[in-house]
Amino acid sequence: MRNVLKTTTVLATAGLALSLAACGSDSSSSAGSDPDKALVVVASPTPHAQILDFVKKNLADKAGLKLDVKVVTDYVTPNTAVQDGSADANYFQHVPYLEDFNKKQGTDIVSVEPVHLEPLGLYSKKVKAVGDLKDGAQVGVPNDATNEGRALKLLADNNVITLKSGAGTTATVQDIASNPKNLKFKELEAAQLPRSLDDLDAAVINGNYALDSGLKPASDAIVVEKAEGNPYANILAVKKGKESDPRVKKLAELLHSAEVKKYIDDTFQGSVTPAF
Repeated sequence: MRNVLKTTTVLATAGLALSLAACGSDSSSSAGSDPDKALVVVASPTPHAQILDFVKKNLADKAGLKLDVKVVTDYVTPNTAVQDGSADANYFQHVPYLEDFNKKQGTDIVSVEPVHLEPLGLYSKKVKAVGDLKDGAQVGVPNDATNEGRALKLLADNNVITLKSGAGTTATVQDIASNPKNLKFKELEAAQLPRSLDDLDAAVINGNYALDSGLKPASDAIVVEKAEGNPYANILAVKKGKESDPRVKKLAELLHSAEVKKYIDDTFQGSVTPAF
């Protein structure tokens, strides 16, 4: 069943990528600057698309903004779609991930505004406290560069492991200096971690995927990262040069509105927090 689900997700994402590519000529260059054209935004399902849908249903019409939200479940399609012009913007990532993606893929995508923070958390169906993890326990972590480093930092901050001096946001399991419980780390695609939780002793799961799976970071996580000084706020992003698109500016303004702040607070109750 897991292989079937994974294949279905890949096919669905590929189908969406083809759909976006098919309308690329309508969303890029001259069409992209037309204020009467719908702004195409690619987003993760939860909470990004939910927040955008709130804007679309409650705020966009009054502001004269046409919004077309495309939902994907992976961390690659949103940036490739923005880069090739088949989408105008995306909303799914934080700046450290974006910077790493640009460096590795040769893209030139930039942040417009931070919108919210999704606290990263450690979840388990087998233990109720981080100290209860047994010797040799298997712990899942995201396998993309910045989120793996973020996950390991969460474990280090809670005295589960220590990291080598100088290990930064792109730390990997190779940067672990000490591992007193001899934990076995399983590096998986971030979207797969909630589905793999039954097979693991614990897993560090991104906030959006936790919420999408019915997990609440504020109440279900064994440990959760702190919001203070956190660089991992999720952003609205565009290809460099599109920051001045009046539709992008309008969406950024709406995402920073009092109405959206209240929606985030009321809907997610601390599992997602406004970053403005």
